[in-house]
Amino acid sequence: MFRHIITLLMFCCISFNVHAQVVTLKNDHPDKHVVIKGDTLWGISAKFLKDPWQWPNVWKLNRAQIKNPHLIYPGDVVFLDMSSGSPQLRLLRETVNLQPGAVEEPLDKAAISTIQLNVIAPFLNQPLIIEKDQLALSPRIIAGQDNRVVLSPGTRVYINNIEEGDGINWYVYRPGDTLIDPDSKKVLGVEANYLGDAKITKYGEPASADIIKAKEEIFTKDRLVPTGDTVVTNFVPHAPDSQISGRIIKIYGGVAEAGPQSIVSISRGTTDGIEVGHVLAINRYGRVIKDPEYVKSEADKTTNLTAVNLDIQPASDGSKIVNFKKKPESVDGKLVLESGMVKLPDERIGLLMVFRVFENVSYALIMQASQPVNTLDSVNTP
Repeated sequence: MFRHIITLLMFCCISFNVHAQVVTLKNDHPDKHVVIKGDTLWGISAKFLKDPWQWPNVWKLNRAQIKNPHLIYPGDVVFLDMSSGSPQLRLLRETVNLQPGAVEEPLDKAAISTIQLNVIAPFLNQPLIIEKDQLALSPRIIAGQDNRVVLSPGTRVYINNIEEGDGINWYVYRPGDTLIDPDSKKVLGVEANYLGDAKITKYGEPASADIIKAKEEIFTKDRLVPTGDTVVTNFVPHAPDSQISGRIIKIYGGVAEAGPQSIVSISRGTTDGIEVGHVLAINRYGRVIKDPEYVKSEADKTTNLTAVNLDIQPASDGSKIVNFKKKPESVDGKLVLESGMVKLPDERIGLLMVFRVFENVSYALIMQASQPVNTLDSVNTP
C-alpha cells in the first residue's frame, strides 16, 4: 500500500526587514492557494503579502538559499498557518513513498518560475551593454558569400580573424544607443543591438562562418561576440542591503510609457551594488516649481529665468508651475537649482525587478505600476 507523506516546507513568516519595515499580510489574503500552471512565485506571494518582494525575510533564507530556493510545483498548496501564534505561510506537498528512501514525484510537473520568463527572454543574453568603442576590437564581418550585401540565414560570411579555441558559436552585434546617466552625464556604456547568430566553419585570418539566425538584416562591418556563459533564469526578488538610487534611462518595446511587464534599463549596475533579483521602487521624478512667494534678492536679479529652458504653466491656486524643458543640471550627482526654484519630492508609483546586470547599467522588469512609467523616473531601495 502506498503511504502518503505530507512534507511541510517553510515558505514564509512575518518579521521585520533590514529597513525596519514590517512584513505584513494583505487585508484580503486567502487562507490557501492551490498552485496551477501559469502561476509565478511573485504572483503567489502577492496574494498573501503586501510587499511580495520581501522574500528573504518571510522565507528566512540565507544568501546561498536565495540563489536556489525551494521549488514549487502545480498542485502544491500554499496555506496560512496561525498555529505558532504568528502568521506563517507554508507549502503543503503530497508525495508517494514507494520504499524506504525513495520518493516518487510526478515527472510531468515543472517548477513554476519567479516571473513570466517569456517576457524577458529576448533580454537574457541580448542586447549587450559594452564599454565605449569595445566593439571596435571585436571580430568583424568583411565579406559575404557571392558578394551578397544582405546576409541572411544560411549565408556563408567571412570574418577578419577568429583563432581556434575562441569558440564556435557567436552572436552578431551592431553598436546602438549610448546610455548616459541623466544626473552625472557620465557615459554608462553603449547598447549593442543583437542581430543574429553565427557558427564558425573555419578558424584563421580570415575565418569563415555560417549565419544560423537573423533577427535583423546583417551587413559587412557588423561585429561578432562570443555567446558567453549560461544566463540566470532563477530569480528570487529581494531588496538591496544598502540604499541605491538611480534613474530609468530607456524603455523598450517601442512605447513612450511603460507599465507592468515592460522592460526598462536603469542607470545602476554591479559597481553600485546591483545584483540579479534586486527589487527597486519606481518614483515619479518630482517637478521643479517656482516658489509662489519667493522674493528675488539683489544678487538674484541677474538670473535669466526665461521660457527658453522652462515650461511655465498656471496652477489652480494662482501660482505658477515651472517644468524644465531640459532637466536641471547636476554637480556631483546633486541637483543645482536657480534661486526661488524648488524640486518637489519623488512619489512612489511602482516596483521593478532587476534580471540582468552589467557594470554600470541593468535591465529590469516592471512588476507593479499605479501610473505610467517614464524615462528619467527615479528608482531606489524600497
